[in-house]
Amino acid sequence: MDERLGLSGLAYPVPTHANGIGYILGGITFFGVLVLAGTGIWLAQFYHPTPGTARESVVYIMNVAPLGDIVRGVHFWVSNIVMATVLLHLGRVFVTGSYKRPREGNWLIGLGLLGVTLGLIFTGTVLKWDQEGYEALGHNIEAGNLLGSFGFWFSPEFETSLPILGRLYVAHIAILPAIGVLLLAVHFLLVKRHGISSRPAQADLAVDGGPAPARGGSTFTAHLARMAGFGLIMLAAATVLSLVAPAGLGDRPIPGTETTKPPWMFLPFYPFEDWFGLPALLWIPAILFGALALVPFVDRNPYRSPRRRRLFIAIGAAVAIAAVILVAYAFATVPQAHVQEAV
Repeated sequence: MDERLGLSGLAYPVPTHANGIGYILGGITFFGVLVLAGTGIWLAQFYHPTPGTARESVVYIMNVAPLGDIVRGVHFWVSNIVMATVLLHLGRVFVTGSYKRPREGNWLIGLGLLGVTLGLIFTGTVLKWDQEGYEALGHNIEAGNLLGSFGFWFSPEFETSLPILGRLYVAHIAILPAIGVLLLAVHFLLVKRHGISSRPAQADLAVDGGPAPARGGSTFTAHLARMAGFGLIMLAAATVLSLVAPAGLGDRPIPGTETTKPPWMFLPFYPFEDWFGLPALLWIPAILFGALALVPFVDRNPYRSPRRRRLFIAIGAAVAIAAVILVAYAFATVPQAHVQEAV
């Protein structure tokens, strides 16, 4: 088998610290993506992507389809865990300065994957076609209108023969996953090309003229085994959560009303919509992603230790604290109407 597949080639050296939880968050996220793909394929066998039958098909999944409620619950909880691990992975890369030369490109690819993850969660929210999903669709349409000709695809007028819910379904199961697969492939290739980033202290020692960081100490197969172990723990936790806290389904949508708030990962943007209106949902994320994209090119300090990058660490901490405050504010406020009636 090894002669034909060359599996022993996977046992190439990686740093020992690569098996620590901080450096394995990306692998846990990838394991979660595989779980989401598998559960999503199962759910797609029973889902109807039309406004008249979408919610009823979700009810069917929950009550009739074999293992439907559990599979849907695992899909829901793993998507939330994946969002959390993506953010933690981003935070670890930022704090350790792992975006610095020669890894600037992988930082940008990671931001693209963050955008794809948010897009998948948003479209998945719409697909439930309950009140929350209906209001999310309304935001989608209004955002498309604000973008003018660039947002035509998000408008119901793009093609009247297919409801926009159907197009968002295609985006959820095909377009966004395809983009994600391409970005992941490049992400993995760059990790293999540049290796797993060293610890900041080791990298700084090399900057000061010390020895280069060691690239060995463990193997990639050991790294895969540890990643799979954490991934199975995540799957077990999601399964338990699907039993004790099943994925919910709201009431049938009532046109012209806005009574829900978005999922937690979108809550930091919600107060800006209250204060500045719906256009803020476009320019606030654009500013945030633009600022993040500039980080590797603005932070030219050769050192990676947080103690030697206090300004950037302080800015990152301020952004994180602000996000927590915004989420708390969003939880405390009463939902307000922001969009016109969805179509």
